[in-house]
Amino acid sequence: MQLGRFLTLIGIVALGLASAQQQTLTLYSGRGQSLVEPLVKQFQAETGIRVQVRYGTDAQILAALQEEGSRSPADIFWANTAGALGQAASKGLLRPLGDTLLKQPLAFVPESKAWVPVTLRLRALAYNPQKFKPEELPGSILDLPRFAQEKGLAGRIGWTPTYSSFQDMVAGMIALYGESRTREWLSAMKALNPKSYASNSAMLDAIRAGEIELGSTNHYYVVRFRRAGYNLGLHYFKDGDVGNLALVTGAGILKTSKNLVAANRFLTYLLSPKGQQYFTGTVGEYPLVKGVVADAHLLPLEEALKKSPKLDFEKLPLDQALRLLRELGIL
Repeated sequence: MQLGRFLTLIGIVALGLASAQQQTLTLYSGRGQSLVEPLVKQFQAETGIRVQVRYGTDAQILAALQEEGSRSPADIFWANTAGALGQAASKGLLRPLGDTLLKQPLAFVPESKAWVPVTLRLRALAYNPQKFKPEELPGSILDLPRFAQEKGLAGRIGWTPTYSSFQDMVAGMIALYGESRTREWLSAMKALNPKSYASNSAMLDAIRAGEIELGSTNHYYVVRFRRAGYNLGLHYFKDGDVGNLALVTGAGILKTSKNLVAANRFLTYLLSPKGQQYFTGTVGEYPLVKGVVADAHLLPLEEALKKSPKLDFEKLPLDQALRLLRELGIL
């Protein structure tokens, strides 16, 4: 009899352990699968928590969350942009986070306290270093049309108007200088007959192949090309210029989450030295916590943080930027 009770107790304990090990976290990711899947698998292997991931663009994820409402199975929204997280917060989709998480990033913690910044990307100028010396490149992206005209670069510039980071930069330009000045800049750029690319990688390949000479991009694309041994120039404009706009990734816990402990554990993992080192070493993004080994292709973090203009990144006027791009026939 006693042996039977003992075996029953062992069985209950085993079932409990199995249940914990089979805990499943549902992650909605606006970040690309190729970028984040290795880290998600690493988290699963180290914690025993299974993670089911739904990938899409930030806009697609936001639309899905609103359509699903209280029936959503999602625990976490991991977004590519602060603007998407700001929209999620303003729609009441996210839970407030605790100070333990929010005190870890060095910058960009939102007023809403509904999501935590994870990494930083910067806009920058990629260029053909055989064509230009760094010191002759413009100090502001607002001066890029004039520079290009003086250098005879009509038809020799690239841009990526359908890419979300480019659209964020246009939204940042509107926030800083207004729609009228942004319209002038876009019109001047369009008059240079730039070549449009669907992706930054394709645009940088075109620079490398000599089809164009330069183009505004995200810094980490140039870092990856350089790591692959290609000779591409990376130019940051003067500190605070909108051409260096910070593109902050982040994540928050949804109000629909039924796995709060596991969700908090996942966010903590993203900010851990191991998680941050992954983004720096593999993806080429800037970490937002201290203690990460610096990469020779990246600026020191303190220097990188000074590059971007100061804005409320949750409230970039993205809809206004998209409307303007359509009005000018760029989208």
